[in-house]
Amino acid sequence: MSLFNSILEKLGIHKAAAPAAAAAPAKPTAPAATVAPSQKVVVAPLPQHVAAPIPTHPAAIPVVDVISKLESLAASKPGLDWKVSIVDLLKLLGLESSFEARKELAIELGCPANLMNDSASMNTWLHKTVLQKIAENGGNIPQTLLH
Repeated sequence: MSLFNSILEKLGIHKAAAPAAAAAPAKPTAPAATVAPSQKVVVAPLPQHVAAPIPTHPAAIPVVDVISKLESLAASKPGLDWKVSIVDLLKLLGLESSFEARKELAIELGCPANLMNDSASMNTWLHKTVLQKIAENGGNIPQTLLH
């Protein structure tokens, strides 16, 4: 499991799996027939084993009260400031916060290469990006923490 998925799991956010049918378009099972203008065309119903079309509207993402969870955890672990520190956020969630783990997470989330050589810049980018990704996955992160 990826480190970011571990973060989501610890917060009670479950990513919706993409339907397998959406990954590849259905292929016809029989070759197309040519119909002469004088022939009658009969359209048969789809066999029962053929999947119904996938809806085109996105599914609603349930909102998870991440703030309450993090504040509750922070109350039992004084001194950790998850609102400004990626290290503290990871520690609060009981996840590995070493430089190697943070670097792995930064790579996973697509950190620009020029930030990877400076741990302070990488940590700042990583903290902001993790909070944004949590919000994108249904976490109630306030806008003030996303800027």
